[in-house]
Amino acid sequence: MSPADPPEDAEPCLVPGCGAPSVRHLALAEARKAFDRLPDKGRRAPLCRDHYRAWKKATKEARKLDRLAW
Repeated sequence: MSPADPPEDAEPCLVPGCGAPSVRHLALAEARKAFDRLPDKGRRAPLCRDHYRAWKKATKEARKLDRLAW
């Protein structure tokens, strides 16, 4: 197994219709900024690689402005 492969016991992605193994976990409120229809399941949102990248692209400008406020 290479370091890029997710572990066998990884949770499935929380985005409806995906089901790919998760590689990152975000706060549910953060994930909802990019994905509106996430189910209310706990406090964390497991995301697969593709949906994590989509979240990064969707929130790039807001995260940049947050960093400038420091």
